[in-house]
Amino acid sequence: MEKQNNIIFSAMKPSGHLHIGNLIGAAKNWVKTQEDYICYYAVADLHAITVETVASELRERSLDLFSWFMALGIDPQKSILFIQSHVPAHAELAWVLNCYTQFGEARRMTQFKDKSLKTPDNINVGIFDYPILMAADILLYNANLVPIGKDQKQHLELARTIASRFNNRYSSTFEVPEGIFPKLGAKVYSLTDPTKKMGKSEDDPNGCVLLSDDPDTIRRKFRRAVTDSDTTIEYNQTKKPGVSNLLTIYATLKNFDVKKAVKEFAGKTYAELKDICADTVIEALKPVQARFKEIRGNKALLNSLMQEGAQKAFFAARKTLSKVYRKIGFVQLDK
Repeated sequence: MEKQNNIIFSAMKPSGHLHIGNLIGAAKNWVKTQEDYICYYAVADLHAITVETVASELRERSLDLFSWFMALGIDPQKSILFIQSHVPAHAELAWVLNCYTQFGEARRMTQFKDKSLKTPDNINVGIFDYPILMAADILLYNANLVPIGKDQKQHLELARTIASRFNNRYSSTFEVPEGIFPKLGAKVYSLTDPTKKMGKSEDDPNGCVLLSDDPDTIRRKFRRAVTDSDTTIEYNQTKKPGVSNLLTIYATLKNFDVKKAVKEFAGKTYAELKDICADTVIEALKPVQARFKEIRGNKALLNSLMQEGAQKAFFAARKTLSKVYRKIGFVQLDK
């Protein structure tokens, strides 16, 4: 298919700091796609307020994330990069889609159950409605491809169900999106607990390598990485999750198969594996950190890029929303 027939939408919440799992599992794949697809990338600040936030922190994190996206290689001349709340159509379409989503479908979302257990004092409607807003994000841009992790698969299925239901009732309106599941490096695990996904809000900060970490901090975190009592370097996620995690990080950043990584480390010690992984991460982050500093420190440039992205996204989103409003019977103003 030609580029114009392949549209990708992907978003990330500005909650906490980005880490190397984001670089390996998401952004690295996003950058590759912008040459062959029309790509929409959003800072999902609307999704971020389902948990308690401090206004000043949310603003700073949103600007940081927008800057990190570009530092990681997303080119605003090739992709549409914007902040979600700058495009009101996201919230508008979400309300419409609420009315085409069955309560039982929304109630079955496992993430709602998980998040409710984590924040029992703040089980707000936004947490429950989160997947419908996600569906609106995707369907607004007629995205037919969505890069997701396994934990988002259920949400994508709901988006597909809503899109098909609306199309069947009103004729073809939305693309029914398919998921893209990255293979190597799709999930990076905590350095201190390799059975858990590396996350922004880990209990142990040593398990998460941030994009903003300095070289000394990165080396210290890798040297404390959990391995096992054995001495053999092999890839086996069941028996050797810690070693396998380090091999995945190294192989992905080197852009080759994990089997090649295993061969490279044949005869080496765990200490050497950790140090070489740390050095590889440090080298990979040098240009990214320099670019982030340049963008984030230029307020005029940042504001200009945000406006440009918002305008492009607004135009595309409004086109879809107007079609939806017309089909469901809302009165349209004459231009």
